Amino acid sequence: MSVRTLKRCDVFCSVIDNFGDIGICWRLSRQLVAEHGISVTLWVDDLTSFQRICPQLNILLLMQDVDGVLVRFWQQELPRLTAADFPDLLIEALACTVPDQYLQQFATLRPDAIWLNLEYLSAEDWVHGCHGLSSPQSGIPLAKYFFFPGFTAQTGGLLREKNLVENMKIFSRDLEAQQLFWQQAGVVDAMQYDLKISLFCYQQQAIADFIDQLQQRPESVLLLVPEGVIAQQLRELWPQLSTQHSATIDNLRIDILPFLPQQQYDYLLTACDINFVRGEDSVIRAHWAGKPMIWQIYRQQELAHQVKLHAFLDKYLQAASPALADLIRQLHLRWDLEQPLADLLTLLIKNKEQITEYQQQWQQILMLQQDLATNLVRFAENKFIMPRNFS
Repeated sequence: MSVRTLKRCDVFCSVIDNFGDIGICWRLSRQLVAEHGISVTLWVDDLTSFQRICPQLNILLLMQDVDGVLVRFWQQELPRLTAADFPDLLIEALACTVPDQYLQQFATLRPDAIWLNLEYLSAEDWVHGCHGLSSPQSGIPLAKYFFFPGFTAQTGGLLREKNLVENMKIFSRDLEAQQLFWQQAGVVDAMQYDLKISLFCYQQQAIADFIDQLQQRPESVLLLVPEGVIAQQLRELWPQLSTQHSATIDNLRIDILPFLPQQQYDYLLTACDINFVRGEDSVIRAHWAGKPMIWQIYRQQELAHQVKLHAFLDKYLQAASPALADLIRQLHLRWDLEQPLADLLTLLIKNKEQITEYQQQWQQILMLQQDLATNLVRFAENKFIMPRNFS
């Protein structure tokens, strides 16, 4: 029996954390269109947040084509849909809930279609046993399949566009391209600094101590801070940042950047020497940038997220020397607990070349696996040929 080809896909995205959820869904939707020839409709319930990473989006339109993706505003009451509006593949992304009105019509009109629950990124081993499993849904004659992004071949892999890593490596060696990027970002003298650090994180109690350490460094330091929670925290500490986008403190200059479109953010990570990233979308991009990174994982009550952080670090550091592994682990744990980095920051900067080499070694391991979009398409198409009766 031949495998059917996916032609249409609907992605539902509820914007919970401003940018992470929509960032992932937007990258995935564009890749499905550009590399797999699939017609994608992206349903989004917060167009204002979406516009921050996609400036060409018009927040006043209920439906519009952006980069080949049909973007529709996900309102409480969905518009009337016909059979032609329903896809071969429905993706319920990142813990959102597809409206029952949609599901009932979908199940009735497209009983042959596939319904995937795209889960959050996890390095925990238990996802290996859950990835790809189906879950019959009460009152709906369709099964929902669980699809887990991850760092191993037993998961769905990571978002990675074709030629992405190669293009980022070319950019990292092209000084003219970097200078053009900095000019477009409004930081024309960025390349004059000895050390460039990007800072994208949740609220950080130890931020004043972090800034104090950077300003006392012997080399000149440029700290690039995309607009967001931490930028506002810095404005409260240094009021001059409320009236201008930059402030110089001894050897340190802080630049608050307007929120960057996704490709520009990728370039920022590649152009910097060290990257502090948060959540899911930015940590995946930091992997492909190939530079030292410190990940602030999404926080959960009673420090439940630290189990996930340790699981990631166990995989990430499995090939590192004991000394390097201990340094990177302690950096992550102390940053997560909002404690001063103290001597660890000095060691991070001192060993950044060695950490860069290790990061690129880890990157090559990840690139042996297929990317998430391709794995997702293959999974769905293979399910088309299997008998499914979930009444």
